[in-house]
Amino acid sequence: MDGRWVLHFDMDAFFASVEQLTRPTLRGRPVLVGGLGGRGVVAGASYEARVFGARSAMPMHQARRQVGAAAVVLPPRGVVYGVASRRVLETVRAVVPVLEQLSFDEAFGEPAELVGATAAEVEAFCEDLRARVRSETGLVASVGAGSGKQIAKIASDLAKPDGVRVVDRATEKAVLAGLPVRRLWGIGPVAEDRLHRLGIDTIGALAALADSEVADVLGGTVGPALHRLAQGIDDRPVAERSSSKQISSESTFPEDLTTIGQLREAVGPIGEHAHSRLLRDGRGARTVTVKMKKSDMSTLTRSATLPYATDDAATLTATARRLLLDPIEVGPIRLLGVGFSGLSDVQQESLFPDLEQTLETADGVPATHEAAAASAAASGSPAAGWRIGDDVTHESYGHGWVQGAGHGVMTVRFETRGTGPGPARTMPVDTPEVRRANPVDSLDWPDFVGALTDDDQS
Repeated sequence: MDGRWVLHFDMDAFFASVEQLTRPTLRGRPVLVGGLGGRGVVAGASYEARVFGARSAMPMHQARRQVGAAAVVLPPRGVVYGVASRRVLETVRAVVPVLEQLSFDEAFGEPAELVGATAAEVEAFCEDLRARVRSETGLVASVGAGSGKQIAKIASDLAKPDGVRVVDRATEKAVLAGLPVRRLWGIGPVAEDRLHRLGIDTIGALAALADSEVADVLGGTVGPALHRLAQGIDDRPVAERSSSKQISSESTFPEDLTTIGQLREAVGPIGEHAHSRLLRDGRGARTVTVKMKKSDMSTLTRSATLPYATDDAATLTATARRLLLDPIEVGPIRLLGVGFSGLSDVQQESLFPDLEQTLETADGVPATHEAAAASAAASGSPAAGWRIGDDVTHESYGHGWVQGAGHGVMTVRFETRGTGPGPARTMPVDTPEVRRANPVDSLDWPDFVGALTDDDQS
């Protein structure tokens, strides 16, 4: 293992970058991708938005406030990110055949030809790889390299944005030593707090402890493994990963929740966090499960299965809300979790992707996203069919996206990755020449998308 080099490949601000790629007018502007409603969470933020302090997993209302009027807020387009991810990773696999994919936008590789290479040779390899990805896809990546996964991932973080960082064996301990202990793989908030109380704030301070001390603080199983990582010892192999069977998120509350209203409020951000992970995984979910742990530590779970796999946040979160039980009937709730399973490549987009918020039915139970939109459409509301970010096509102007809609009119920007910044047109919302479009067409990769379709059918 002495001569190995592990690479960590990480796309920069992936969701927002794909939006800027396919909607060229947004390049250089602060873009926020995520839930548009009051409980929405940021799934991705462009570097222009991060300057203002916006970041992933932040409540959308907070991110919008920090960025200000310049913020461009868009709903996620999971199917587009999935296709973009697939092309990026196929480009990388042409150079690094074995990849351990962590998510839509990051993966480990261990190229056989780099065994025993110098740091300069590794840097040149990484730069060539980044150049190939940019040329093939138009997207930007950062690459880190080191003797193991831990140091490679830290190196790619240090390389961001749009860079390469190679940490050789002579300097890796010095690089690790000054970093916050939370940067170490496997250190979560609980372990971090435990270490901070003992005055251990950096990876170097953790590495300096004796094995027995680490075991006392972090446990006899996890402690030694983390201690080795802190010392720069990481011999974990790079291997293709099997797909996860479930994606979930949960939260324990400082005080037990005692009303259904509190549960409905709490399930929003928990579901959004799980949805962000689902987007990064690149698949849709058919089954939604809600987990409720009571104050007596007993656990209640309820599940519902949808007719098709979806990555639509509103559909999944609305389903989770419908599964909640009233604490007045079952007792106070101390922990709430939302899980998605039945994972597969998304087979069908939401039938009505226009309303990101659910409607309340007569009995007070939230309706599904699709039912809400169908209700709005049936009411005759002319704007029921359009929301900001929707992909459309016009008989004369081609592919575009909705920049704004209201008062019976909508503004559409007609552009794709291949066109460059395009013109905006304002027209009535019921203009017959305007139809819904496949969001993937905004990538303007007909040959690649056609090949994907052929593969799926064969």
